[in-house]
Amino acid sequence: MYSSSLKGFVLAVVSSAFIGSSFIIKKKGLQRAGAHGPRASGGGYAYLLEPLWWLGMVTMIVGEVSNFVAYVYAPAVLVTPLGALSIIVSAILAHFMLNEKLQRMGMLGCLLCIVGSTIIVLHAPEERSIDSVEEIWELAIQPAFLLYTASVVAVALTLIFYCAPRYGQTNIMVYIGICSIIGSLTVVSIKAIGIAIKLTLEGTDQIVYFQTWIFAMVAVTCIITQLNYLNMALDIFNTAVVSPIYYAMFTSFTILASAIMFQCKQHSIRTLWIHHCVIWNCRIA
Repeated sequence: MYSSSLKGFVLAVVSSAFIGSSFIIKKKGLQRAGAHGPRASGGGYAYLLEPLWWLGMVTMIVGEVSNFVAYVYAPAVLVTPLGALSIIVSAILAHFMLNEKLQRMGMLGCLLCIVGSTIIVLHAPEERSIDSVEEIWELAIQPAFLLYTASVVAVALTLIFYCAPRYGQTNIMVYIGICSIIGSLTVVSIKAIGIAIKLTLEGTDQIVYFQTWIFAMVAVTCIITQLNYLNMALDIFNTAVVSPIYYAMFTSFTILASAIMFQCKQHSIRTLWIHHCVIWNCRIA
């Protein structure tokens, strides 16, 4: 168990380094693309022709693949909070590459990210063992989790179709809210896909189950939605603000989704929420 969690921990740290770097590279790509065509914040897709943006995408994909594998070996409530390390990477790179200066409070925030992540590593709760995709499907169709999923979809649609056209250009919480709340379903779906791949490689074929393909479709849909609105947020707002707020919101919804789905113990969830609150109150400005 500890060996498995250690693998997940190392992969999560590597993932954070790549994902933190990808924020900066994509931002540079968006800036270049916006200088020669329609900006992403205005619904333009000129960045798709920008090599630097694609380099950022490749960097993010490498990070996400590492993150994907980490979810196979460690609990989601341990892997996701370690994403705080990506804030430190992006903040430092933004300071030097984007001229987004890191002030004293930002440095304090970075320090608290490290402290919070350490607390998570030491106190993350154990997840129940999952032996098949059917088993995680049974968890996903619990009334409580179905209610959470319906709420996520309703809030996301409201943000996309009502709030985004009116307030997206001026309020950072709109685009990041969409990414974050949808992201909690992405994590659950990726966890299921990772388990399916792991069990299949071990000789227990999970591809034959329709549940595997449903989780895959949900993951693809959520990831595309997240990427689209994250690009819009990065195009408009300061990277050193987007990254920590996105992380804090994404983590909070993931903790909530994991608590509902896997029925984590109350004291463990309280520990995770303390870490989340530390990050919220010390956002990099």
